[in-house]
Amino acid sequence: MPNLRRLLPGSTYGPLRTTDPPISLPAWAVMFTGVDPGTLGMYGFRHRLNHSYTQNYGPAADRLPVPTFWQILSQRGRRVAVVGMPPGYPPPTINGLYISDFLTPEGASDWATPPELVRELTARYGTYRFDVTFRATEREQLYLDIVDMTQLRFSIAEDLYLRERWDVFAIHEVGTDRLHHAYTKYFDPAHGAYVPGNSLEHVLMDYYRVVDRSIGRLLSHVDEETIVVISSDHGSMPMAGCFCINQWLVDHGYLAVRGRVERGTPLEKADVDWDRTRVWGAGGYYARIFFNLKRRESQGTVGPAELPALREALIQELGSIRTPEGRPMVTRILEPSDVYRTVTGDPPDLMVYFDQLRWRSAGTLGHPTLFLKENDTGPDDAVHSMNGVLLIRDPRRPGAGLMGTQDILDVTPTLLSLLEEPIPSHIQGRPMSFLLAPGEGKATTKATLGSPSL
Repeated sequence: MPNLRRLLPGSTYGPLRTTDPPISLPAWAVMFTGVDPGTLGMYGFRHRLNHSYTQNYGPAADRLPVPTFWQILSQRGRRVAVVGMPPGYPPPTINGLYISDFLTPEGASDWATPPELVRELTARYGTYRFDVTFRATEREQLYLDIVDMTQLRFSIAEDLYLRERWDVFAIHEVGTDRLHHAYTKYFDPAHGAYVPGNSLEHVLMDYYRVVDRSIGRLLSHVDEETIVVISSDHGSMPMAGCFCINQWLVDHGYLAVRGRVERGTPLEKADVDWDRTRVWGAGGYYARIFFNLKRRESQGTVGPAELPALREALIQELGSIRTPEGRPMVTRILEPSDVYRTVTGDPPDLMVYFDQLRWRSAGTLGHPTLFLKENDTGPDDAVHSMNGVLLIRDPRRPGAGLMGTQDILDVTPTLLSLLEEPIPSHIQGRPMSFLLAPGEGKATTKATLGSPSL
């Protein structure tokens, strides 16, 4: 990746520790609000609706309780352009333009602000591709679709970047995420299903060359006064398989179902006996665990006095799970109230990471084993790891080279400091240490007419 490599001299770069849970949403929202998931009320792509057993809702840009980085700058008169950054639907109205993200509903026509941008881009570029169907068995065409999506997005970004001198211009590309989920077993020897010399082994290198060339074209228009930032919201690693959390809860007497359950049945479609159920879970990159509490759930069975002992017993039993090879599984169990400054929205009661996230949580039932080699909701080769990346090139200061691991919560206050903008009091992060003199706290420098763009 020669274009990225050329950025390294004079830059500060290193690992960026993502949030808990390490999922694109809330991670991108945390990165560009500077507050944690509990404060945002965002714990993944699905949240329980009104303590329902079966109904869920997804994240949306207009549900954020605090302004984003882009909105803060817009309110201060800065010109901002954002392409594809989640959460991006419905696209917020900012002082500039915003193109929605991969969560845009199929067929939506309100995917950009100002609204006339939709008509203009459609007339010039045709159908805008927000995402690809990456959990599919077909692989040859999928790769071409990912490349096409990436090239189209960067072509549009280049067009928009050249329209004016923006104070901040941002592009988010989901193709890197999709490539790892769809192809890790083809290119990563650490994946259990990797076969050397397979016909798709080349896709990693080929795709990242596409990404690098796309970044290079955009950077060719960047002047020497512009700060350049490259970041990712989490990392990627091979998926070991799926652990069937609800099947385990059935086997251990926490979850009750009636009759025989067909293999792969979603919990929402199973005949659950809620009057005899104390605990149930949901699938995903981590397990969301819910207690069936009296006066909270419609058929609650667990009273307040029973909850501490139940929670402790469940934690102890989850901690004793062993992998199919017989080694102890490293199970990390988090309580939202212990992890976040405040807890809002509809959080799970417990958050469970299986074997440092290498095993996904499978929420479906009826499997003959607790361990699945494949994802239960469609092909997926990768899971998320805790470290993404961050690179900052600021022409006003010498780069510090490789830095220690930084926190995703600190990105927004760091960017505000780089732009010489005051940091709002609600932001929980702080500027990264390479920006601060010894003893210096939160930056409060007022913006000047000569402050740089980003």
